Amino acid sequence: MARLKVGVLISGRGSNLQALIDACRDPTYPAEIVLVISSRPEASGLGFAASAGIPAAVIPHRDRHAFAADAEALLREQRIEIVCLAGFMRVLEPSFVEAWRDRMVNIHPSLLPAFRGLHAQRQALAAGVRFAGCTAHFVRPELDTGPIIGQAVVPVHPDDDEERLSARILEVEHRLYPLALRLIAEGRVSVVAEKVEIDGSRIPEIAALNPQETSSMPLAPTRD
Repeated sequence: MARLKVGVLISGRGSNLQALIDACRDPTYPAEIVLVISSRPEASGLGFAASAGIPAAVIPHRDRHAFAADAEALLREQRIEIVCLAGFMRVLEPSFVEAWRDRMVNIHPSLLPAFRGLHAQRQALAAGVRFAGCTAHFVRPELDTGPIIGQAVVPVHPDDDEERLSARILEVEHRLYPLALRLIAEGRVSVVAEKVEIDGSRIPEIAALNPQETSSMPLAPTRD
């Protein structure tokens, strides 16, 4: 079976890119990264792409329209089937997002729809929440919105600062994102009335996804 061809957009350190690269090294994983595009030439994530032998390109994001046109051309040239945003810190042209509707995925370090935008972990701490986490979702033109594919939850400790909470959330991002991409690549994910439906999963006992499952395990604890 052909693997889903993935393009990844980055702007910085690329730790979620590396998590996806690691997942794709498994020959049974149903997706492969064939292109990385960075909005910044100094992005350290470009080094991860080079080490993995993945073609990469730098498209400066000085102009949203120009970036969209150049990125679209590269994605089409490589026959990309789905785009993953992995720490891509720029606002995309709405027409570009719509062209990849339900084929562009992002991971955000909060339990959306709470704490959209920058410094989501700082927002969570300021709100005094007891739990935080991350969300894998399809991208829409409005910032940090779109149908939710999965979420992972972590506790907020009394002595947490932004750095400690961010590190705890990042750890589960690295597990949730490959899981979300796997579900899409397996053809198990569909969007109906702006909500995600996942084939082969039952109603969970809890609302949150704890991403400790292997590919053969259900998304969350299920009723007998």
